Amino acid sequence: MDVALFWPLYAIILATMLVCRCVPMFVLGSRELSPRVRQALETIPVAAFAALVANDLFRPDLWAQGPTACAVPLLSAAVVALCAVRTRSLALCAAVGVAAYLVLSLTF
Repeated sequence: MDVALFWPLYAIILATMLVCRCVPMFVLGSRELSPRVRQALETIPVAAFAALVANDLFRPDLWAQGPTACAVPLLSAAVVALCAVRTRSLALCAAVGVAAYLVLSLTF
């Protein structure tokens, strides 16, 4: 990419990112949000994390390797789901998930 094209493109992307991330904070920062809007905004991190996990769990190349290859991530996810229901701690869920994946990958 030409340097003469890079800097204007970089400036446009930076300005767009700042507008999309900062303007809502400044506009909505002093207002009280309705309970329905607050509840909808609280589901965004959970939905984003679920999308990342689903992307790793249901990979076609993993399923093509056979049931043993896809059992480790699915069982690890089940262990993490149980931990999440009981503790509601993101840090503990991450630690339990890594440990479960390690143990199951060494087992299978």
